[in-house]
Amino acid sequence: MTDLKMSLGAMLFGTTIDERTSFALLDQYVDAGGEWIDTADCYSFWVDPSGHGGQSEELLGRWFAQRPGVRDRVKVTTKVGCEPLWPGSFPEHTQGLSAKVIDEALETSLRRMGVDHIDLYLAHRDDLQTPLEETVAAFGKHAAAGTVGRIGLSNYALWRVERARGIAERLGVTGPTALQMRYSYLQPRPFVRNKAHDHRFGWITDEMLDYADRNPEQELFAYSPLMSGSYERPDRPFQEAFDHPGTTRRLEVLTQAATELGVTRSEVVLAWLTGGSPAVTPVVGVSTPAQLEKAVSGARLVLPTDLRTRLDEAW
Repeated sequence: MTDLKMSLGAMLFGTTIDERTSFALLDQYVDAGGEWIDTADCYSFWVDPSGHGGQSEELLGRWFAQRPGVRDRVKVTTKVGCEPLWPGSFPEHTQGLSAKVIDEALETSLRRMGVDHIDLYLAHRDDLQTPLEETVAAFGKHAAAGTVGRIGLSNYALWRVERARGIAERLGVTGPTALQMRYSYLQPRPFVRNKAHDHRFGWITDEMLDYADRNPEQELFAYSPLMSGSYERPDRPFQEAFDHPGTTRRLEVLTQAATELGVTRSEVVLAWLTGGSPAVTPVVGVSTPAQLEKAVSGARLVLPTDLRTRLDEAW
């Protein structure tokens, strides 16, 4: 069985997706060979009556407790920086990335999940109010202590990524080796400002692909790769940011590819991501066993060279 190059998004586990279903999906994912599980300390504040997050991490903690040995088979990603300071304060007022916040948030995440380390700890979004040196040093301290394996950045401008890497090198601490941004086969028009662009620098751009290609230690993770089911569901149309001729052309080729291979368009999208150069690891959220089965199938699908070329060249 080939390695499963995807991460299971646990964002809604413990809130919108109930505990029994969440446990079943986690079990199915691990049984299929899945390793990475993605969450954040703020998930899912927007659907919980408290207005605060932590429910997803707490559910994972209960799942780990009831599945002895499973922690050794999976890698956990969690994030810090976006937890609202008070209910309703997001996005203007969140915890940020000061050393104090990182210290306390990491301790809370470890306690919620009942683990002694986080495999990949991400800054959820940039904090321009805190000196980057302070943030980098705080992450580096925990990497040196072994409570964090790898460090990553999400929703960061690329110049800030490289500056953080330079600071880490100067301080002699572990720097970021993972970038998590929004990405899919379809691309939005540039400079759009709407719900799809709630993080201004939250997209994998062509420049970022080149950066990762030339710095292979930097692994790319893509959130929202299936665009909330829009590739398959007529009742979930693509957002207005994607209404342009390039989308029409790419959807035509994507549909042809899916038909030729006898799979769904979503499966082709995942295969396109995982088999690219550089490869991109999709973070896939699912709510049913059938959705997870299709996601696993897509992440394992290898596209014929000529088909990938056609997909790449459609603009």
